[in-house]
Amino acid sequence: MIYIFFYLMHMKRYWSRLLALVLVVAIGLMGCSGSPDSLSGDYRQDTLAVVNVMRQALDISQDSPDKAAVQAEARQKINDFSARYQRVNSVSGLSSFTTMRTALNSLAGHYSSYPNRSVPEKLKNRLEKELKQVEAALQRGA
Repeated sequence: MIYIFFYLMHMKRYWSRLLALVLVVAIGLMGCSGSPDSLSGDYRQDTLAVVNVMRQALDISQDSPDKAAVQAEARQKINDFSARYQRVNSVSGLSSFTTMRTALNSLAGHYSSYPNRSVPEKLKNRLEKELKQVEAALQRGA
């Protein structure tokens, strides 16, 4: 009878260690799979996607019911783009990247400082000019 007790205790320890190992492996694999952000990893395609989202955020009216959702998406894309590409040497020297970062920082700064205000016309015009420069640079491959 005592042998059965020790056997069961040993098996309980074995199963708990096995379960812990399986959980560690599962969490490790989930953490390493895919990209956690909303971008594809293709710089040109990602840049154009962020440009489109920024334009939507700039064009939305102050009284639109989708304003908060569009701004949240723009913030998320800005953060994802910055996190993915700021340390990538192959794109950090491109004129499209530096101009894009200027535009991203301007819009993100406005959202941080004035979350309930619409984007001023002067800033909209400047951002639109910068976004056109980014698109032109991407077409040139720069």
